[in-house]
Amino acid sequence: MQLDRGFYRKFFSIALPIAMQNLILSAVGVADTVMLGYVGQTALASSALAGQIMFVLNTIYFGVDAGITMLVAQYWGRGDMSAIEKVLAIAEKLSIAVGTIFFVGAVFFPGALMRIYTNDPGMIAAGCEYLRVVGFSYLFLALSQPFLAAMKAIERVRVSTFINCTALLMNIVLNAAFIFGWIPGVPPMGIRGVALATVISRAVEFLLCIVAGERFGKLRLRPRLLTLHSSALLKDFLCFSLPAVGNDFVWGLAFSMYSVIMGHLGEDITAAYSVISVIRNLATVFGFGVANGATIILGKSIGANQMERAKAEATRLAWLTLAAALIGSAVVLICPLAIGRMVELTPVARGYLQIMIWISAVYVIGPPLNTFFICGVFRAGGDSRFGFALDCVWLWGIFVPVGFLLAFALRVPPIWVFVFLSFDEFSKMPIVFARYRKRKWLRNITRGAEAA
Repeated sequence: MQLDRGFYRKFFSIALPIAMQNLILSAVGVADTVMLGYVGQTALASSALAGQIMFVLNTIYFGVDAGITMLVAQYWGRGDMSAIEKVLAIAEKLSIAVGTIFFVGAVFFPGALMRIYTNDPGMIAAGCEYLRVVGFSYLFLALSQPFLAAMKAIERVRVSTFINCTALLMNIVLNAAFIFGWIPGVPPMGIRGVALATVISRAVEFLLCIVAGERFGKLRLRPRLLTLHSSALLKDFLCFSLPAVGNDFVWGLAFSMYSVIMGHLGEDITAAYSVISVIRNLATVFGFGVANGATIILGKSIGANQMERAKAEATRLAWLTLAAALIGSAVVLICPLAIGRMVELTPVARGYLQIMIWISAVYVIGPPLNTFFICGVFRAGGDSRFGFALDCVWLWGIFVPVGFLLAFALRVPPIWVFVFLSFDEFSKMPIVFARYRKRKWLRNITRGAEAA
C-alpha cells in the first residue's frame, strides 16, 4: 500500500524529537569527556568506568520502558487511557525497586563496584568519589523515566523531549560550573562535580514531570499510581516486559563486560575506548531515534488492527534507519577532528584512538539496524523474547567469553580485542532479518476494556 504524507508527519513528529533527546544525551557525554580531559586522563578513564553502573541501570530502565511502550502504544491506538494509567503504575513500582537497589550499591559499596571494572587504585578511588554522589540520581530516574516513556507512547513526544533536554542541557552547564569552580565560593570539584550536576539535573527532570502531568491531566505522575492494580495487565506487562528487560539487561551487561575487558588492559586503551564510546553514541543518535520511534508508530497501527499499514510502515522505516546509520558513519569520521584536539591523551592512547575511529565508522551501521528490528519492529507486536534469546546466546555464549579469552588467556594485543568485540552487531544481522521476514511480530496484544 502507498503511505500518505501523514506517515512522514508522524515520523518526523516522533523520531526527530527522540533523536534530539538522544543527541543531547550524547552531548552530555561529549561535554564530560572534553571537560574531564582537561582535569586528567585518570579522571576521564575512571568516570567512564564508573558510568558503566549507570549504563547497566539504564538498560534495565530501557527494558521497563519497552514494556510500557509495547502496551501503551497499542492501548493508545484503541483509546483506552484507563489501561494506560495502570500500565504506568506497574512500571513505576518496578523501577522504584530497581533504582533503590542500585542506589544502595553506588552510595554504600562503591569500591566493590569499581573493582569489577578495573584494578587500578587511582581509577578506583576517583570512581568511588563519583558513585557516592551520583547514586542519588538513580532514585529520581526511577520515578521520571517510566512517565516519560508513557508520554512518548501516547505521542506526547515533544513534552517528553522538552523535559529530558532541559535536564540534560542543565547537566552540561552545571558540569562546567562544578568541574572548574565557576560558582563563587565553590571550589573546583573535578569528577565529583560531574556527579553532583547529574543529581541536580535529574531532580529537576522529576519536578518537570510532575508539572507536565498536571498540565496534561490525562496522565499524571502522582502518589495514587502506587495504589492502582490490574492483575490482567500485570500478567501482560510481565509477559512482554520481562523478556525486554532481560534483553536490554543482558545486552547492556555484555557491553559493560566489554568495558571490564578494556579497563583491565591499561589506562591508555581505556582512555581511548572511553573517547570512541562517546563518539559512537553521538553517531548513532538519529538511527536509534528512528528505531525507538518505530515501536510507537507500528504499535499504534497494530493496536488499531491496521496490519497492512503496519507492514508498509515497517519497510519504509527500515530504509530510513539505514540512511540514518550511514550518516552516523560519516559522523564518526568527522567528530575526532574536534574532540581529539580537546582531550589530553598520551601518544599511545592517541594511536589506539586513530585505529578505533576507522573500525567504528563501519561498526555504527549495525546497532541502529538491529535495534530497529529487535526493539522497534518486533516489540511493537509484543515479540520481545526473540531478542532476549538471541543476545543470551550470541553475546554471552560467544563474544563475552571469547573476548575474555583473547584478552587474558591468549593475551592478544588490546587493539585486536577491540576489533573482535566490534564485530558483534554485524554478525547477528542475518538472523535478525530472517526473523523479520517471518512477520510473527504482527500481533495485537491488547485486552478488552473489561479485562484491563
